[in-house]
Amino acid sequence: MAAEGAASYCGEMKDQRRNGYGRYIYPNSFFKYEGQWKQGKKHGHGKLLLKDGSYYEGEFVDGEIVGHGLRYWASTGNTYSGQFLFGELHGHGVFHYGNGGRYEGEFSYGMREGHGSLTEKDGETYQGSFHDNKKHGGGKMTFPNGDKFVGDWILDQRQGHGVLQCSDGTVYEGQWRNDMFNGQGCMIHCSGVIYDGLWHNGSPLGQAKTMAIIGPEVIDASLGSVLTFHIQLQTDNGEVSKSERGRLLEITARIKKITLPETSSHESLEATEKQHFSKFGSPSYPLKLVRSASQSLQSVSLVVSKSGHAGPEAVTSHEKKPGLETKDKGGSYCFGLPRLQRSKHGLVTFRNIPLAFLLVPDPQAGQLPEREVERQSARASTEQMEASTSFMVRRSRSGIATEGWKSRVNESSPNLTPPPPGEYVIAVREVTSPPFLGQLLPPVSKLLRVLPKKEIVMGSSKDIQKELGS
Repeated sequence: MAAEGAASYCGEMKDQRRNGYGRYIYPNSFFKYEGQWKQGKKHGHGKLLLKDGSYYEGEFVDGEIVGHGLRYWASTGNTYSGQFLFGELHGHGVFHYGNGGRYEGEFSYGMREGHGSLTEKDGETYQGSFHDNKKHGGGKMTFPNGDKFVGDWILDQRQGHGVLQCSDGTVYEGQWRNDMFNGQGCMIHCSGVIYDGLWHNGSPLGQAKTMAIIGPEVIDASLGSVLTFHIQLQTDNGEVSKSERGRLLEITARIKKITLPETSSHESLEATEKQHFSKFGSPSYPLKLVRSASQSLQSVSLVVSKSGHAGPEAVTSHEKKPGLETKDKGGSYCFGLPRLQRSKHGLVTFRNIPLAFLLVPDPQAGQLPEREVERQSARASTEQMEASTSFMVRRSRSGIATEGWKSRVNESSPNLTPPPPGEYVIAVREVTSPPFLGQLLPPVSKLLRVLPKKEIVMGSSKDIQKELGS
């Protein structure tokens, strides 16, 4: 037995040199080799063992680890099977990480280099180009939650052009920098919102942050008229968010103060006294009030102007004046119009809607819990949208489609009782679901005064058109 610190060899020899098969223990007993020898050097197939349990088994050339082999690291549990050059991972191979990860592809002097496929322990996978052991170049990433990215990488970060497909249906295509949306890009959100514009560090620069109901703080309207409201979606600096579309907005109204006629009967006064008022002085108002056909609402379009009046360019079913916003040549009014509308390039218009159609029960008045009111309101709005869609006008050359639409509207549309003169709060809120980038726009409101017809001062729509155009 060799003395401690001395080399030991047991095996075949030729001309006083290790040649053939043999076992060799190095002077540093941490290493031991067993395998083929040629002219005193490890050559052929062999196994180099380390005292900590690590080893290499494979091909040797002139004493060096060159060729195909298997390497095991006892301290980490990592294993590599593939090509070697002078003891380093070089060429094609498969690397299994002790934590469960796996890489298969090209290596260059111990580093991932070239094309390969990397699977992390959490299931994240990448297929594409590598440089200096990092994702670099074109590649495809699949995330554990099902999201997928195809595009350019620089030093382990998404940079350049790429497409991200999220598991919820959201898609982003555009420029990336530092692993975030940066530059020009288009996102189609799962909620239906589309943003096409500039991004900075993951956020859209032209994103809407607030809403505004165009017009004065107090809107005047005549009794029994229908209303048109224009809503702007604005950025932080007050500009219209023209880069996005598809946000879902809902418009509603609540009673703030009722003005009773001087000739009110004893019964009307008594009924009014029995109304329940909320903390804000807003009594509830029944959503479905029906009156006879002879007392139905006028077909009048009110456009809110800067003057403070929702002055009608009035039109009945027998006459039409310039500036009217009606659904057909005869001035017919569609009561199936929804309280829900999607934005288009930062603008939403609710056209020709009677006030009674917008009124919702007041949860503060003790009628319904607030959640129930919201649930019923959302359900009613959805039903109204579906109904209005079925009544959508698709004009044909023969005019048959239009006439059919008129008939269905007249048959199905209820006659709504106009709310009495008084003050009402018009509210607009975003109901996009799920919220775009996790946040809804704050709601906005305006005060609406419904006046007797003799008191209304007619206004012009030129101011509002000018403001919208700006």
